[in-house]
Amino acid sequence: MSLGNSPEDERPFEDDREEARPSIGRALQQARIAAGLTVDDVSSATRVRITIVHAIEADDFDACGGDVYARGHIRTLAKAVRLDPAPLLAQYDDDHGGRPAPTPAAPLFEAERIRPERRGPNWTAAMVAAIVAVVGFVGFTAFRGGDDDGGSTTQVADGSKPATSKAASPTPKNDKPEDPKPDPSDSAIAAAPHDKVTVQVSAADGKSWISAKDHNGRLLFDGLLKQGESKTFQDNEKVNLVLGDAGAIQLYVNGKKIDDDWQPGAVERLTYTKGDPQVG
Repeated sequence: MSLGNSPEDERPFEDDREEARPSIGRALQQARIAAGLTVDDVSSATRVRITIVHAIEADDFDACGGDVYARGHIRTLAKAVRLDPAPLLAQYDDDHGGRPAPTPAAPLFEAERIRPERRGPNWTAAMVAAIVAVVGFVGFTAFRGGDDDGGSTTQVADGSKPATSKAASPTPKNDKPEDPKPDPSDSAIAAAPHDKVTVQVSAADGKSWISAKDHNGRLLFDGLLKQGESKTFQDNEKVNLVLGDAGAIQLYVNGKKIDDDWQPGAVERLTYTKGDPQVG
């Protein structure tokens, strides 16, 4: 009987320790394959670019842009492939010098320091402005007071004149329409052309409806003539008139007054030509 080792004892020495844990990238890749997902599927679900997913599965974290972003991508990819992200993050911290230090708070308040401070009202400037205003007002009052002493009488007299003239001006304007019997001036009579028939109709004693037509029958006027109003008509041959109240009308034909004795309320139909005055 042999006293040496048995065949089993002659097998190579095997390390009974647990198999070394896979890398972060390898663990994520195996979990993705086990979940039946492609890199495109993971990129679409997590919105992490395909190049970054490939880099992380190859344990290249430089493409992430820093430890903070790398840890965020690891957490996101682990959840997408149904893997607990905590052990992977702890492994990443061990391999890269621990958890990144928190961001210092000083930069967060930098904007607050450069923000302009709210200032209160500038009372000094306000007081200076008020003093200048008071001094200016006193000087202006003293200057105006000296002028008023020498010319106050003249200013009152001058100011009263326009008021008097304005108050009196409407009187002659109101008197003109109330003149019941306007007489034609000599210049108006002399201005009547000899090659035309000119008829002036005036409502001297009341109002009257009148109608005037030319020799072609074209209507020149048809309406009410109020007391004090007058109308003038001209034509190359003749003017035809209809007077609704002839007694209230005064006629001038070719510059001459017509002295017919028309009764109040009488309707008269008249025709005048260039050779008149005479009733047509």
